[in-house]
Amino acid sequence: MIQNLINKFNAKSKVHLFIIFIVFGLSGSFSLWISSPILAALDLKDMLNNYPLYILFRVLIIIPIYQLILIVIATLFGEFEYFWKFEKKFLKRIKIIK
Repeated sequence: MIQNLINKFNAKSKVHLFIIFIVFGLSGSFSLWISSPILAALDLKDMLNNYPLYILFRVLIIIPIYQLILIVIATLFGEFEYFWKFEKKFLKRIKIIK
């Protein structure tokens, strides 16, 4: 099972796979943590009375924050090149770059 994950994530070893998971976990947690003050500053909760619409806007704000934080944390862990490839793949999928 671990070997399947190593292959899926193109990791070099179990340690590299662990680092990849740590970077993803920290990035997700930190982006949610940092998005709360940003959303409070934008005052979206009061502007949007419809809860599903608020959640949609929250996700749309969190996605770019997550992408930036992912690169920063990956750089701190020495994995910039691996995650930059991941970012380029993501940006191609949402048609921002070719």
